[in-house]
Amino acid sequence: MALDPRSPDPAYSAFWAERHLCTLTTPRPDGTPHVVPVGVTYDPDAGLARVIARRSSRKVRNVLAAGPEGARVAVCQVDRARWATLEGVARVSDDRGAVAEAERRYAQRYGRTPTPNPERVVIEIALTRAMGSVRPPQPAAD
Repeated sequence: MALDPRSPDPAYSAFWAERHLCTLTTPRPDGTPHVVPVGVTYDPDAGLARVIARRSSRKVRNVLAAGPEGARVAVCQVDRARWATLEGVARVSDDRGAVAEAERRYAQRYGRTPTPNPERVVIEIALTRAMGSVRPPQPAAD
């Protein structure tokens, strides 16, 4: 089911608020996909997904290699039959305010504050598409 990433239904937003390990898919310079586990935060009001990372990580280098126009990427999470994917254009920011906001959101979603790291940057994904199969939990049958 396709959704507007800036106006998701309540079940989709709730799923992205739950604590789940996600994947980030970035294009390598040769065009092949690089898929890694990450923590992701979703901010529909800003139309962004955020991933904190080390500046020297392959995922960051892949996004930077795409140039100033950014890289087309996807983040995904799965929980049994429920799944959700966010797609968009990623850019890397080392702006201290942007990194701090990403860390704050990560701590809120994952229940732990990231260890301080002067090499930390944030991959900000300007969202263009949302999709998934997320149904609200059904009450137990009597």
